[in-house]
Amino acid sequence: MIYGVIFDLAAKENRLNKLDEQTTKPDFWQDNTAAQKVLKERSQLKTKIDDWNELKGQSDDLCQLIQEAEAEADDSWMPELEEELSGLEDKLDKLQFITLLSGEHDLNNAIVAIHPGAGGTESQDWAEMLFRMYSKWAEKKGYKVQLVDLLPGEEAGIKSVTFTVSGDYAYGYLKAEFGIHRLVRISPFDANKRRHTSFASVFVCPEINEDIQLDLDPADLRIDTYRSSGAGGQHVNVTDSAVRITHIPTGIVAQCQNERSQHRNKDTAMKVLRSRLDEYQLKERQGIQEELEAEKKGIAWGNQIRSYVFQPYQLVKDHRTSAEIGNVESVMNGEIDLFIQAYLRKQLS
Repeated sequence: MIYGVIFDLAAKENRLNKLDEQTTKPDFWQDNTAAQKVLKERSQLKTKIDDWNELKGQSDDLCQLIQEAEAEADDSWMPELEEELSGLEDKLDKLQFITLLSGEHDLNNAIVAIHPGAGGTESQDWAEMLFRMYSKWAEKKGYKVQLVDLLPGEEAGIKSVTFTVSGDYAYGYLKAEFGIHRLVRISPFDANKRRHTSFASVFVCPEINEDIQLDLDPADLRIDTYRSSGAGGQHVNVTDSAVRITHIPTGIVAQCQNERSQHRNKDTAMKVLRSRLDEYQLKERQGIQEELEAEKKGIAWGNQIRSYVFQPYQLVKDHRTSAEIGNVESVMNGEIDLFIQAYLRKQLS
């Protein structure tokens, strides 16, 4: 593993040098879009290189301290050295893990859509709980969450929600959440306090760059406008400003009602549609039929990737990796890295 890391770091340094050369050319700013793309790549590469160099410096310092402690036969340093070593191991593990996120779009922002299964208010409440969980996770990561479209339930919860998560490797991480999530609990909406099982689907695709070209025939698109909806006295337009775009050949639908104007809603919906079509075409080229058909599966028993059990015991278990944890509350507050990392390591092993 370490040789792969060294080789990867050397390749990144060479690439950074080439990008630095581009920024010094007299005509660099003639194409502002291309220049911004170069600067973004340069910034990302520099961050990775700086992280590894910082880790190397800390490792060298620790080795020096260990040698000095051994030379002086001084055991009083041991607790501090062990603590420093543990911290370096954690940093190394995180940096090594990031090197495994090498998919075509892993570095991109993510577009996430959550839909409840059958079950009315109970499943809609579960969908909203998942939305909160991912929002909390993103907050802990320092990512930005932006709402694209939300349709509230009549009594509680949500009928659907689409949102973007912006930050480096947002899609690389969140692609692990694609699938059906199952909840088991005593329903707060059941007067008889019976245990209910609810399902919700989570769809994730990368937000593609604007410079990626997709051949979209206008005749293949159906664009509908409708009145935005909201709950609790939120800012709701009384005009038909919300936009729904359907790609007829694939049946892929994207919609947006979060912006104030129909024009901006249409632009956002088109951006989501382009991203979903790019992901669809990529999976089609790779022959990943099970993921192409995933959205067609029933949001019900037998298709879940993870179960969240609140009663009669507490347990969250991922059925793809067998990773599990008994602290349900921490998971619902965004502590899901255990499951994400277990899934990604399994995929990349």
